[in-house]
Amino acid sequence: MKIRPKPPGQITIVCGSMFAGKSEELIRLARRALYAKKKVQVFKPLIDSRFHETMVVTHMGVRHEAIPVASVADLESKIDPDTQVVCVEEAQFFDSSLIDLAVDLADNGREVICAGLDQDFRRKPFGPMPHLMAVADEVIKLRAICVECGATASHTYRQIEGKPAHTDDPIILVGATERYEARCRRCFKLRGERPRSSKHRGWAQAKRVLPKESG
Repeated sequence: MKIRPKPPGQITIVCGSMFAGKSEELIRLARRALYAKKKVQVFKPLIDSRFHETMVVTHMGVRHEAIPVASVADLESKIDPDTQVVCVEEAQFFDSSLIDLAVDLADNGREVICAGLDQDFRRKPFGPMPHLMAVADEVIKLRAICVECGATASHTYRQIEGKPAHTDDPIILVGATERYEARCRRCFKLRGERPRSSKHRGWAQAKRVLPKESG
């Protein structure tokens, strides 16, 4: 009797700033798998109850049913044996054990799709996201629109009472448009951030006055 090989697994990471369309892309990929008649489960962290406790909801109002979980161990315990596609919303809120779980699931023939912020409000790598991106088969980097100037935005700007957040503020502060905006590099602001190195500014100026090569 010929043994059928297990299907190839894979890890897909959807990342970017807030308002870049990450949740919408996660829902699109989940529904695409459903159209292919695959069994799909979508999970989200309990901490994210901004729009709905048991739904992934985009900023545009698109919804998809999700299972809220308190931890990676809780998530793993709720994966059904016949599930083929495991989707994880707001992956940055989980700890590093999500990395090993994603790899294990993919190595055993399942598809894993994680969506989350790749940077926190300080523009630093957020939670397990950079490691998930490193072990992924595919990384989808989405960008938003800067609310200040309309340029392409890759950063999440946090504001507290109308002022830029301070670099020492807590990393996790769940919110939406009342606290966060998408910003480009030029319009991004953060209180308490160290001044940019004058060495690099000097190099940029020096490049403009370097003599052209002769010949």
